[in-house]
Amino acid sequence: MAKRKRLTPATHAHYLDRGEAAPETKAMYPQRAAPTSSFNSAPIADVARQNAASAALEEMADTLQAARENGRMVLDLPLEAVDETYLVRDRTRVDADEMATLRASIVARGQQTPIEVVSLEGGRYGLISGWRRLAALRQLATEYEGKFDTIQALLRRPDDSANAYLAMVEENEVRVGLSYYERARIAARSVEHGVFETHKAALLSLFRSASRTKRSKIRSFLGIVSGLDDLLRFPEEIGERLGLQIAAALEADTGAAARFRRGLVQAAPETAAAEQSALQKLLKPEEAPREVPPYPDRPRAGITVKRAGPSKVILHGQAVDERLYQRLLAFLATDD
Repeated sequence: MAKRKRLTPATHAHYLDRGEAAPETKAMYPQRAAPTSSFNSAPIADVARQNAASAALEEMADTLQAARENGRMVLDLPLEAVDETYLVRDRTRVDADEMATLRASIVARGQQTPIEVVSLEGGRYGLISGWRRLAALRQLATEYEGKFDTIQALLRRPDDSANAYLAMVEENEVRVGLSYYERARIAARSVEHGVFETHKAALLSLFRSASRTKRSKIRSFLGIVSGLDDLLRFPEEIGERLGLQIAAALEADTGAAARFRRGLVQAAPETAAAEQSALQKLLKPEEAPREVPPYPDRPRAGITVKRAGPSKVILHGQAVDERLYQRLLAFLATDD
């Protein structure tokens, strides 16, 4: 049987060795020309990407704006942009040691708790709560030039002034507490500024969480605020017992307020202890001798004798006349 001849596959090199041209071949898949420019991309995809990016930026801006307006974003505000007189403050005085401790804490650790403000016109902000932090930072700004010139704040939007006052009172009640005098003072001032129509409405709103007994005591201190606020130098130091005694005295005697005012002016106390001592004395004033009105010449009907002091005796009555006076002089002139 004859052998079959094995055929070798044709290769490019085989044809090149023989000097012949290689047979033409066609690519199975035609090659795509490389893009020469980015402008060759589909315009619809570009528009879609641009719209998506714009939508994302708008959503982020809306989210940040909502967080800012709803008080969920901490703002850095210039100290001079914050108006601490926006509300009548309920804190009448801050202890010097307490303020020094707060300043030292801010220097060491920075401001830890933002204040609360409400937006006003002209880029200004009204202070709702955080008066001590604002005061401490302003003091530090004068000591450390250029370092403490801003304050961290949360923007609030109280529905009305009543809620703004309530926010301030609640913040101070929780953080540092208020004296009865300070509570009564803020209630009185809120009525004066037209926030509430009556003291009762102010007490029920500002101290809604307080017990009925506590609100009653605050109401008692309103009399002290009304009659003596401009003369008291350390009113926040007046304790509950002394304050209630003063309030009762002012309510029982219409002339007591004038007596207390005269006594405070004369005492001119320089310390809280001195002021409280003066108030204690004014609660029980020494009874002054009563002046005896002149009596007309009438028939004798008796004589009344009253001792008005260790070296003073007063006689009065219908029988006190010139004749009695001369007889008394004669009696005193005798040696008996």
